[in-house]
Amino acid sequence: MRRLLFISIVAVSFLFTGCIKSNKTIIRMQKLEENVQKSPTTIEELKAAIAKYQNRVADIQLANGQIGIWYKILGTRYLDNKMYGEALHAFQKALEFYPENQNLYYYVGVCAGWMSKASLDFEATGSQTKKRNYLLLAESAYKQAIQLEPKYVRALLGLSILYVNEFHTSDKAIPLLELVLSVDKKNIDAMFLLAGAYYATGMFDESVAMYDTLIATSKSDANKKIAEENKRAVLNAAYAK
Repeated sequence: MRRLLFISIVAVSFLFTGCIKSNKTIIRMQKLEENVQKSPTTIEELKAAIAKYQNRVADIQLANGQIGIWYKILGTRYLDNKMYGEALHAFQKALEFYPENQNLYYYVGVCAGWMSKASLDFEATGSQTKKRNYLLLAESAYKQAIQLEPKYVRALLGLSILYVNEFHTSDKAIPLLELVLSVDKKNIDAMFLLAGAYYATGMFDESVAMYDTLIATSKSDANKKIAEENKRAVLNAAYAK
C-alpha cells in the first residue's frame, strides 16, 4: 500500500512538472520545425520569421474566433434553460473574443436583470448591494449594445424596462421608447411601457393618447381591455388633480 501511494505521488508530481516545462518545449520545437532563428533581429530574419509563422497565426485567429462562437452558443443554451448565472458567465467569455458584438451585450443585460431578481438577502443583513450591482451591470450592458447599434430595439426595450420598473426613472425611458416606436410603430410592449412612463411623469394627455393608439392598433382583445382600463385610471388621476 505504501509503495502504491508513493508511486501515485511521484506520478502526480511528474504531471505538474511536465506541465510547467511543456510550453517552453512546445515553443522550442515549433521554432525548430519552422526553422526560425532563435531571436530574429535583422530585417531579413524578421521577414523570414513572419512568413513562416503567418499561417500558424491565421490558424490561431480562426481557433479563437470559433471558441468565441461556441461560448455564445453555450450562453444561449443556458439562457433557453433559464440558467442565467451560467449564461452570464458564458457571454462574458464570448465578449473576450468579440468585444464589439452588440448582441452579446444585450444578452448580458438580460441575464444580469434576471440575476438581480435572484439576489436575495440570504444573510438578512438588510443590504441590497448585490441586487443593485446586477441592475447596474444590466444597465451598462444595454447602453453598450445601444452605443454599438443606436436603433437596437431589444436593447432599447430592455433598458427602458430597467428605468421604469427597477430604477423608477421613467423620464429616462421616454426618449428610448419613442425611438423604438419610430423604428417599430406597432411594438405593443413599447406602447404599454411608454404609456405607463408618460403617466408616471405626469404626462396624462400623452398617456391617454398612447392607450388610444394601443386600443386601435392591438389585435389582442386582452391587450385592448388592459389598455382601456389603464386609460380610465389615467383619466381619473387627471381629473383628481
